[in-house]
Amino acid sequence: MIIIAVKCGRIQVDGEMVPVSYVVKSSQKISHFLHRHEPPVMACEVPILLKEPDVLTVCKPASVPVHPCGQYRKNTVVGILQAEHGLAPVFPIHRLDRLVSGLLIMARNASKADSFRQEIEAGLVKKQYIAKVVGEFPENELIVDANIDYNAREGRSTAEVRDSAKGKVASTKFTRISCNGTHSIVLCEPVTGRTHQIRVHLQYSGHPIANDMLYISEQPVDRSISGSAADRSSRISNASLTSNFDENVPNECHENSNEDFGFDSMCTNCPNLAPKGYDGDEEGLWLHCMKYSGPGWTYECPYPDWAKL
Repeated sequence: MIIIAVKCGRIQVDGEMVPVSYVVKSSQKISHFLHRHEPPVMACEVPILLKEPDVLTVCKPASVPVHPCGQYRKNTVVGILQAEHGLAPVFPIHRLDRLVSGLLIMARNASKADSFRQEIEAGLVKKQYIAKVVGEFPENELIVDANIDYNAREGRSTAEVRDSAKGKVASTKFTRISCNGTHSIVLCEPVTGRTHQIRVHLQYSGHPIANDMLYISEQPVDRSISGSAADRSSRISNASLTSNFDENVPNECHENSNEDFGFDSMCTNCPNLAPKGYDGDEEGLWLHCMKYSGPGWTYECPYPDWAKL
C-alpha cells in the first residue's frame, strides 16, 4: 500500500513526487495525503448566541463535535464557524460531548482563552445543565458524591463509592425542575468535570438520561447493535495515520493521476461513499448545557424543545 501511495503521489517529499527508491534527507518534510469520507452531522447550522471582541458563544447542536477528532474534520463547530462565518481562530474554553447540545463558550484570542483556563482551574466557574431523565426524580435537592472511573477502551465511565481507590473524585448537585410521572427535567450542577460525569451520576441515582443508550442500564450496551454508533467514530483516530490534508478537497483523492476523484481504489468505503460509524436514526442526548458563570461574567443558552413536559 505504501508503494502504491508513493507512486500515485499520495506520499510526497517537500511537496514533490519522488520514486519509491528515494532516500529521505535530514529535515525534509514528508506529506501523506488521504482520501476520507467524513460522517454527516444532523444539524443545519451552529447558531451564534453572542459575539464580543474577545468571546464568542454558540448553541452547539447535538451530533456535532466541538473540534476535529477521529473521522470528523470539517463537520465540527470550529470548522463550521470558520467555513460559514469566517470566524477563526477560536479557542473552545470547555468541551461538550458530541451528542450533547447547548452553550459552548469560545475565546477569540489566546490571551482570553488563558484567562478562562485560569478561572476554571481555580474552581471559580459554575456550570449548569438540564437533562430529561427516567422516572420521578426526588423533589428535594440531591447531591451525588461518587468517584468516576473512565474506561477508555470501552468509552464508558462507571461510578464508584467515594472512598474507593478506583476513579477520580466527582460531585454533582441535582434539582428537579418538573415531572410528568414518566420523565423528569433535572437541573444538573457538576462541581467537578469528569468524563461523562452527569450521565454516570444520573445513572447512579437510579434516574438515567431517558435516551442514553450507553447508561440506561448497569450493564454495558453493545452500541454496534443499537444507538450511539457515531460515538465510536471519534475513537477511530487511534488507528489512523497522522497526515497532512488538502483543505480544499476533504472528500476527494489528492492524486497526480487520471483517476475519478469520486472513487478511490484504496479507500475501504468506496465505491459506496458511505462513511463508517454513523447511524441515520441516531439522535442527540437529552442533556443540554444551559449556563456558565465566573467572576463578573455569565453566558446562557435557550432551553431545548425536549425540556418542555
